[in-house]
Amino acid sequence: MNRIRLVLHRLFRRPAVTGPEPVYVRRIPTGLLLDLEAPIGRALTAIADDDELLALFLDYVADRAASSGHDGHAPEGLLLEQLLAGVGYEIPVYGNAVAGLADRLRALAPAEPVTIPAQRTGEAA
Repeated sequence: MNRIRLVLHRLFRRPAVTGPEPVYVRRIPTGLLLDLEAPIGRALTAIADDDELLALFLDYVADRAASSGHDGHAPEGLLLEQLLAGVGYEIPVYGNAVAGLADRLRALAPAEPVTIPAQRTGEAA
C-alpha cells in the first residue's frame, strides 16, 4: 500500500529538487517526509559496483553483528566513517532550487498551534 501511495505521489507531484538528484517532499499529519530514494539508490549502487566499498560494507556488517552494544569508539564506527566518505552523504542543491526547496518546506510545515486565552472568571461571554 505504501509503495502505491509513493508511486501516485510521484506521478502527480513534481520534485522539490530536480537535479542533480530528485528530492520529493510529502506532507504527513505531523510534518513532512523527504523522499531520498535517488540519493540512497546512488549510494547503494556505488557500494555494489566498487569492490573496495563492498568489502568495507561487509566488514561493517560483520562488526555490527559481533558487537553487543553501542560504543562510539568501536571499530564499526570507523568503518562507517570510511564507507560514508567513499559513498558520499550530501545532496547538492544548486541555484534557484535552494529557494524553491525552502518555499516548499515552508508551505508544508505544520501550522503553529493557536492558543486561545481562557475566559476570566466573572466576565460575560
